[in-house]
Amino acid sequence: MALLVDGENLTQDLAGKIIQAALAEGEVVIRRVYGDAGRLPKWNAAPGFKMMHSGSGKNATDLLLTVEAMALMLGRQADVLCIAASDGDYTHLATYLREAGFRVVGLGESKASERLRKSFTRFRELAVSDVAKVASPTPPKPDSAAKSVLDKVIALIRDEGGNDGFSIVKLSGRMHALHQTKISTLPEKTWRNFLKSHEQLFECEPKGQDSKVRLRNAAR
Repeated sequence: MALLVDGENLTQDLAGKIIQAALAEGEVVIRRVYGDAGRLPKWNAAPGFKMMHSGSGKNATDLLLTVEAMALMLGRQADVLCIAASDGDYTHLATYLREAGFRVVGLGESKASERLRKSFTRFRELAVSDVAKVASPTPPKPDSAAKSVLDKVIALIRDEGGNDGFSIVKLSGRMHALHQTKISTLPEKTWRNFLKSHEQLFECEPKGQDSKVRLRNAAR
């Protein structure tokens, strides 16, 4: 079974119950949680789950989860798909894969629509008292600029760093050239401090002229 969790729809406090419910349906080989890793530190630290950073774009989490679900199932990497979410946007995904002959299990809260429930082969309801929505995926206005910078830094390191990482010294020049971004306008004041403040996403080498930064799995 592949267990895919919408981390922006269900809180990390439910991780144990989600696993238990999924295990009742089969052997859980793949366990992934999707969302903006920078805003979901508890999910990012949840044991047994691989964090899949979706970024902050509109419907980014839904789209990434859907794309990877299709790839996993059509690529025959799993026999059963389990989607943990109460979001009706997954109705089409569940319906398509069920009609393609796959067993598709849904895990969600009591408010999940009847249409979503019926799109699954089986829907297991999580206890209402245990389910809580995470904060709105729309970040507060004061943090919007910093969030935008974070996404741009991740993209830069991913695109130009490769397996060897990206030079921290060169980060200032590239961010200014590409996005006219100056670290002096952010609270951290230096790029190393900025990277260290997001240790769940970046791995920095010790200080030095040739030190580099690499993306952790959560940001890839």
